[in-house]
Amino acid sequence: MRSNYREWEQIYREYPPSYWGWELDRPRPILTEFIDRGLIKKGNVLDLCCGAGTNTIYLAEKGFDVTGTDISKRAIEYAKKNSEKAAVLISFMLQSFTDLSFRDDVFDFVFDMGCFHHVKIVDRNNFIKGICRVMKECGIYLLTCFSYKNGSPWNHFTKKQIISLFGDYFKINEIKHYASVEGDDMKRYFYTTFMRKK
Repeated sequence: MRSNYREWEQIYREYPPSYWGWELDRPRPILTEFIDRGLIKKGNVLDLCCGAGTNTIYLAEKGFDVTGTDISKRAIEYAKKNSEKAAVLISFMLQSFTDLSFRDDVFDFVFDMGCFHHVKIVDRNNFIKGICRVMKECGIYLLTCFSYKNGSPWNHFTKKQIISLFGDYFKINEIKHYASVEGDDMKRYFYTTFMRKK
């Protein structure tokens, strides 16, 4: 692991799912929208930073072959229990998002709901290369990250920054900018980018 991300284990251990702002207790509308539009076909899926597994379970129920990863052991425990309740088969793995252990060209689709914007600047290039490496040719990467409209912290992005960071590796097909009321009842702004591996 290139940088210290151990705070995520502490967060998942100290606070219940009802505290997590990113947990809606239902699949992300942006994910269901792209699937309902027929833009994401069934295949091998990687759900990065899967948390409690809400989106992971939804994808499995839709017939995808899903692998969920998280950097927190407690998060994986939550996700496994939730998948058992939903009676779906999912492979969950404790894994750092900066050092993916999968072989090359495995996944047809990578779903990233709020993972990239927590990747430290020093790790960004390695993260993007790792995502690209494990994806099949022309595979889809659906990225959702914080927008600059939330303020000016290091992990809030403009459309131009997203294109600059990912444009060398992916063909960007669509970028949506929108507000979302999150699990903590706070309104936050996001970019969701639909892109294909070059």
